[in-house]
Amino acid sequence: MEEIISSAPPCHSDQKGYNLQRISKDVIPPWGRRSDVPPLRSVLSLAIMLACPAAIVFWYVTLQHFDGSLLLAIVALRNEGFVSFFREYCPVPTLQTALVYGAWVLFQALLYSFLPGSTHKGQPTPAGNVLKYKTNGLLASVVTVLLFSAIILWGGNFASSFVAANWGEFLAVFNIYGFFLTLAFYLKAHISPSHLEDRKFSGSPLYDIYMGIELNPRLGQSWDIKLFHNGRPGIIGWILIDISFTALQFCRHGYITNSILIADVFHLTYIVDFFFNEDWYLKTMDMAHDHVGFYLAWGSAAWLPTIYTLQPQFLAVHPVSLSPITAATILTAGFGGYILFRSANHQKYLVRDTQGKCLVWGKAPEYIHGEYKTTDGSTHKSIILCSGWWGVVRHANYLGDLILSYAMCATCGFTHLLPWTYAIFMTTILVHRCYRDEQRCAKKYGKTWEEYCAKVRWRIIPGIF
Repeated sequence: MEEIISSAPPCHSDQKGYNLQRISKDVIPPWGRRSDVPPLRSVLSLAIMLACPAAIVFWYVTLQHFDGSLLLAIVALRNEGFVSFFREYCPVPTLQTALVYGAWVLFQALLYSFLPGSTHKGQPTPAGNVLKYKTNGLLASVVTVLLFSAIILWGGNFASSFVAANWGEFLAVFNIYGFFLTLAFYLKAHISPSHLEDRKFSGSPLYDIYMGIELNPRLGQSWDIKLFHNGRPGIIGWILIDISFTALQFCRHGYITNSILIADVFHLTYIVDFFFNEDWYLKTMDMAHDHVGFYLAWGSAAWLPTIYTLQPQFLAVHPVSLSPITAATILTAGFGGYILFRSANHQKYLVRDTQGKCLVWGKAPEYIHGEYKTTDGSTHKSIILCSGWWGVVRHANYLGDLILSYAMCATCGFTHLLPWTYAIFMTTILVHRCYRDEQRCAKKYGKTWEEYCAKVRWRIIPGIF
């Protein structure tokens, strides 16, 4: 769940676009990213592109061969050496899993192309383009689940647990496909870009590969590759992966625990929320700011389906039966976090949509009028909400997201660190995003942002951070 960026007045593709040379002079441009990348950042980009694929393989190996113990896996890695360790344990793709995954991506592409859906406009791009998107993810999810249910009825336990039973091979396919996408996006940006002035070059090929060059790569005028890959194969696949590992738990142990069902329900809530509010996703940092490179391409293809499903992966092997009180506590915390996330965003959108002519927590909202200039010299106005959840902390939606993330991990108990790495990852990325957002807001709003920070002291956790 992402932070939405403030909306600007509508603009059109025939308006004056952003000048690339002017953008390159910005220290922190309001769109895109830094254009003066230091050498160290290029090295870090390469390190991340090598470390992340190794990390998801290491987590798989830890679960599969070391009983979920990170300590035992680390000791083995140290004793055997990196090359020997991964040569012995690293899964390899099979033709069967490659064909199944290829058919999966093609099937989702067909649903994205031909199912009916609503048309929505995205945020204005740096070049002044306001792109249209077809959103039909919720319908695609329903069709997919119904078809998968029919396959399970026909194929029984074999079909229901097929993904989980071949998880290592699928993980290898995810990795390969993620790198293929990364390279394809990089080459497309140079050879056949969709929107020339929306590209962002850093001067470092490594950093460009990692963060991406094109903002909205498309096939033709309307088939948005970014929206498709950010949402469809990975997030809809998330549902089937959860079902498969739940079925694997039943096949191995003869029962299904309440813990894995709670984890599945939390995940399903997250997924349904994403697709129900797919038009909202068009205004998030992912869609409106981040260019398409390894970060998004490999992340959506490999990181999302492996790390976001860690709890069912773990619970399929290590069943945890929660007491009624513990289960109720986890459910309350998780849904409380979700309600906080959703209500915080609703408050902000409502105030901006009504220009403050509404009620927040039963009274008129407090807000600050902010102005900012974009690189083309245009002045835009926005509202910074200072009451409701946004009067408690400056990133209330992040707090809700974190509470839900920790509730997901709590379903696995406290015997192993491995399933908690998801919460650690979410904490890291949201804290980093918090600082990045505030740096951008400080540059964007100037003294107005300082005034807001003086009113609302805490970033995410009241009294702590």
